Amino acid sequence: MDEQALRDQLARLLDWEEAHVGFDKAVEGIPADKSGAVPAGFEHSPWQLLEHMRLAQEDILDFCVNRNYEHTMKWPDDYWPSPAPSSAHAWKDSVASFTRTREKVKALARDVADLTAPVPTGKANQTYLRALLLIADHTAYHVGQLVGVRRALGVWH
Repeated sequence: MDEQALRDQLARLLDWEEAHVGFDKAVEGIPADKSGAVPAGFEHSPWQLLEHMRLAQEDILDFCVNRNYEHTMKWPDDYWPSPAPSSAHAWKDSVASFTRTREKVKALARDVADLTAPVPTGKANQTYLRALLLIADHTAYHVGQLVGVRRALGVWH
């Protein structure tokens, strides 16, 4: 596989819908009154999962592109919001923000000079490729959780 084909595959991985449900379908059509609900047997609401994915993706992208990046978010507190959105528009805003950031991550996959180079503010093993795979893996894991939560809430189509 040539390098451009690898880069294109990495970018497609971020929209992953070839092997399972993707982010866009998982967040679509959740009623506002269910977005903050935590079903019995689950730890998180749809809102918490959405915001967690958004926060993590934005933080990893910032780590990759901001030469002055400093890790200031405290794990786990800063990565997990309260169960319910703060307003009626918060859900749409979070989805839109995740989608915009995902496009920037896809551009990074296609445009960074060397995928195997260490991220400037990271350790030697923290390469751009590792960051891209981390975002894809992390999102896929939580999208799966979101589908499970939606099923438990009776709002999966």
